[in-house]
Amino acid sequence: MFARISKTTMCFSLAAFAFLVVFNNVTDYGSNYNFVRHVLSMDTTFPGNALMYRAITSESLWHLGYWLIIAGEALTCVLFTLGALALLRARSGTATSFNKSKNWVHAAACVGFLVWFFGFMVVGGEWFSMWQSSDWNGQEGAFQFYMTILAVVIYIVLPDGELE
Repeated sequence: MFARISKTTMCFSLAAFAFLVVFNNVTDYGSNYNFVRHVLSMDTTFPGNALMYRAITSESLWHLGYWLIIAGEALTCVLFTLGALALLRARSGTATSFNKSKNWVHAAACVGFLVWFFGFMVVGGEWFSMWQSSDWNGQEGAFQFYMTILAVVIYIVLPDGELE
């Protein structure tokens, strides 16, 4: 039973993390909007960067990009919450029912991975050369987020046996 409770608790923790990220991005919109603006405009990458043709200089597109990030983070929160609730409801059931209750966790991990790996590492880091900026580089934080998600999800999806 303790393994099921720990898996449920970890899933709720990921939901809480995603909730706080969304809450902070909405209530302190300007701080992280500036981050997105600088990454998309590529204004702090290396001088003479041959990839500057990729820069986005439209304020409307900066806002759209930021809201897409926030929406992905919010969806991650909702899916991890649904996953944790499904685990909680199935905690006393059979191993089969508990293992089947993990579907929302798979969806949440996928969306979270898309936000923090694909969004920040692939799009931000490589397409917009965020790695070149000493001031506006979110790759280390994104790495911590998606690796934590992956580690917890690997633990959660390990098959559970029957309760003794």
